[in-house]
Amino acid sequence: MTEEQGRVQPSGVWATAVGVARVRARETERRDALFRDPLAQAFAAAGGRGSSAVPPPGDEAARRRRLGVAFSIVIRTKFLDDLLERASASGVRQVVLLGAGMDSRAFRTDWPEGTRLYEVDTAVPLDFKASVLRQERAVPRCERITVPVDLRDDWPGALAAAGHDPAEPTVWIAEGLLIYLPEDAVELLLARVGARSAPGSRMGLTLGSRGVIERFGADAVPRSAASLWVSEMPDDPVAWLAGHGWEATSHTLRERAAAYGRPVGTPPQHDEGPGGLISAVRR
Repeated sequence: MTEEQGRVQPSGVWATAVGVARVRARETERRDALFRDPLAQAFAAAGGRGSSAVPPPGDEAARRRRLGVAFSIVIRTKFLDDLLERASASGVRQVVLLGAGMDSRAFRTDWPEGTRLYEVDTAVPLDFKASVLRQERAVPRCERITVPVDLRDDWPGALAAAGHDPAEPTVWIAEGLLIYLPEDAVELLLARVGARSAPGSRMGLTLGSRGVIERFGADAVPRSAASLWVSEMPDDPVAWLAGHGWEATSHTLRERAAAYGRPVGTPPQHDEGPGGLISAVRR
């Protein structure tokens, strides 16, 4: 049996990571791509979601919702790429991807010498990812360390055992993650992150905007994952993060898209409210 035949196929929440890879593969094919992810197509194909796949049938409203989710993935990817570049330029050399999924930034970003990047996720998606990386003969551009642990368990202990140094600044990324965690789990995660963040640490978060679960859930992502969308952003995300010791700035998808030269073509059907793209600094 080949390695490809022996892969565990994506299911449940982590199947959405393969869906994200498909979106990134499609963006990579554009002439005016906001980023290039050369491994995205391999992840998508290995998970049965090639970039040329025909979207599932549905009414026009459902199609527009799916396109809206794909658009948000593209904009948030660019937003966090830029945040990581700024963090590196400021001297941060530790990167932690919480719920790393099929993220390929260890391979597609030009990291400064001495950067250590930790990918925290459960063992099954990390094993799936490793098999694709071997197939593609991918070589990381930094020291890449995988940390197989469930975020509901003692992931800070696992991260420490993997070599993370809380006395040095870290840039933390939680992309497309918090929406799957209930509010108490989000609060615990932020408390744990704060406890391991030296002054000068950075953080990039994506938050589900108010009403997103009701508007997007069932038609926009696989139903097994949509049923697990449980958390939306607080009314004032900047004040909320200040309470956790972070000086934060929030941005909406619409304003970031316009800044990237990829403006939304039609007026929103709903008020976007506070920004769901968050950059923060630990003082």
